[in-house]
Amino acid sequence: MSLPTTLRTFVTPSELEFVACQQLVEIVPLISMERTAFISGAYGPLKPPNRVKVPLWLAINLKSKKKCHIVPPSWLTVDNLKERLEEETTNNGFSKLPFRYIEVSKLLLDIAPDDIENPDRLRSLLKDLREARQAKCRSGLSQVDHSELSLPNLCSMELNEIRPFFIQAMSVLTQLVPNSGTNT
Repeated sequence: MSLPTTLRTFVTPSELEFVACQQLVEIVPLISMERTAFISGAYGPLKPPNRVKVPLWLAINLKSKKKCHIVPPSWLTVDNLKERLEEETTNNGFSKLPFRYIEVSKLLLDIAPDDIENPDRLRSLLKDLREARQAKCRSGLSQVDHSELSLPNLCSMELNEIRPFFIQAMSVLTQLVPNSGTNT
């Protein structure tokens, strides 16, 4: 089935979450299981209380069945997010965060808030961080010219949000700016 034209220029947030589920996370299994092969690779063995890295989709599945605890990534802490927020509000550039930090943090906070220290504070910091970054995106896009746009350290969700606007803006700019290689 083909998508309507209006949906072909961007990916939905749920599709981005689906892609983010391939990210590896650490879990502490509550069950024993031999090394198991899946289409995406082989994972395990699971032997409590040893930590093991598995894709997020497997961690979510095991967590929903109460068969593991998910170890939050090192960047998903109150102290780290406070530092990133401070960077966002004081520096011109975007702070360095994982490419899929929005999707991964949302999934972990929805599925495993009991495995994460201070989830409500983390949600608040993530919201503040996202708003600060969105404001920077808007101000950066207002300065777009025909030659270059540099937005380093944007994450996948942020790129996806500005894509429709950027495609339309660049289309208009290419119509307005004459081709520099031809003489008129």
